[in-house]
Amino acid sequence: FSFRKLWAFTGPGFLMSIAYLDPGNIESDLQSGAVAGFKLLWVLMLATIIGLLLQRLAARLGVVTGLHLAEVCNRQYQKVPRIILWLMVELAIIGSDMQEVIGSAIAINLLSVGKIPLWGGVLITIADTFVFLFLDKYGLRKLEAFFGFLITIMALTFGYEYITVKPDQEKLLKGLFIPYCQNCGTPQLEQAVGIVGAVIMPHNMYLHSALVKSRQVNRANKREVREANKYFFIESCIALFVSFIINIFVVTVFAEAFFEKTNADVSSVCVNASSPHSSLFPNNNQTLEVDIYKGGVVLGCYFGPAALYIWAIGILAAGQSSTMTGTYSGQFVMEGFLNLRWSRFARVLLTRSIAITPTLFVAIFQDVEHLTGMNDFLNVLMSLQLPFALIPVLTFTSLPSVMNDFANGL
Repeated sequence: FSFRKLWAFTGPGFLMSIAYLDPGNIESDLQSGAVAGFKLLWVLMLATIIGLLLQRLAARLGVVTGLHLAEVCNRQYQKVPRIILWLMVELAIIGSDMQEVIGSAIAINLLSVGKIPLWGGVLITIADTFVFLFLDKYGLRKLEAFFGFLITIMALTFGYEYITVKPDQEKLLKGLFIPYCQNCGTPQLEQAVGIVGAVIMPHNMYLHSALVKSRQVNRANKREVREANKYFFIESCIALFVSFIINIFVVTVFAEAFFEKTNADVSSVCVNASSPHSSLFPNNNQTLEVDIYKGGVVLGCYFGPAALYIWAIGILAAGQSSTMTGTYSGQFVMEGFLNLRWSRFARVLLTRSIAITPTLFVAIFQDVEHLTGMNDFLNVLMSLQLPFALIPVLTFTSLPSVMNDFANGL
């Protein structure tokens, strides 16, 4: 084992782990904490472990074959199933990108104290396309360093909320290691399913299998291939552990502070804190429902304006990083399935426009306070798209004709 070699292979796993920290994930986390307390942490942990195993298969496919998943699908499937797979993956990318762009727009709205409307925030996020192209021009290592910086911002901001709220550590450990949900009903079950849909992203398999190709590996040398597989797996373990910790921060903050709270409880605190968002919460005894926007507001009411702005900065970092990795996924998928050879700018512009256009319509015709239903729908969409990514990954990595001596036994 060599730390120098691990550093050389470090990068693709952290870019891949961004999908485990996108605004859809963060919203799923905070709703899980508010609805079920600490009881669904074990679901989050199992979903992350399953995600790690699937990402490992995707990375192995890229390392061993020198082709990413979309390219292998292009070679192995007939035209009709290939087109169906491509459309399903594009649908998943658009759905994910909508969550990410709207997450960024909500963060901008919170940071501007409502002065920048949701549609304005969506237009501002178009700028990250040009940031992506600018950084990509200077090489993948620069892009990987930038994403590392954004992950650090998320760890610091959500870690600040965790330290401020001080969740019960005994309940945290119990929720992680006891796979049971006492007195749970339909809302908790829906959240459990939502966690799986939010954590395991279909297009992330395509992304990871392509990113590992950025490292030079002599595929004629089995020892080098085996070594690359080892270091990519270690890096993926570290990256997903970091993302898991950040997700735990969000779940436990809302589990500790807002589990079983009513609208009246929050409304009275917001009024006493002279919050400009007090009208968000009607003075009734219905259970509090939170999303990314309301989550930031209630943190501000309970723990001061600093908590609200630090939350918004974390969401903005999550949204900006995940929109750029979504753009990367889109161009790999389009290149691989359709065998297109466009310029980098043209591909990025097309894939970005496909995701931005429906998001802009939603932002224009919906206000910032009524987007939770759309986010839940998009998480369900992610779950429905999963088989269209998992079947190719599981199939190809078990075929000796594709993987040679590195095929899985199962």
